[in-house]
Amino acid sequence: MFGISALWHGVALTDLSEMKIGMNTYFMLSAGAYLIIALALVLFIRLCIVREWISLKSGFPWKAMGIGAVAGIIVFLVILLSGLSFASHGFQHMVVDMLWQVLEQAIGGLMVSLGVIYDLHRLFMEAEQAR
Repeated sequence: MFGISALWHGVALTDLSEMKIGMNTYFMLSAGAYLIIALALVLFIRLCIVREWISLKSGFPWKAMGIGAVAGIIVFLVILLSGLSFASHGFQHMVVDMLWQVLEQAIGGLMVSLGVIYDLHRLFMEAEQAR
């Protein structure tokens, strides 16, 4: 999520050139924020599995992407309401930025689901070898 965010804001939108803080400060704060977002996604998806709100048997990656998309909307709203947005380019820029946050966090949800699937597969293979 961190890497694709840097590409989006640095290459596609050229927002990074308009920042008022230094690049090192931005990347450190951004890395910390993405670690917190990723941890929240992992914990919430695991909670959904444990509470059986989502099933691993039917469309688990899609459901995890949906959770990530909702997280993207929440992240966008927090950024918008706190005034931490890159620049005020009007309504169109705001809509594109929101759609990007949704896509970016949906990809994060997909990565979390693939990690969960890999972890469960590894545990299954270890249990099979123990027999």
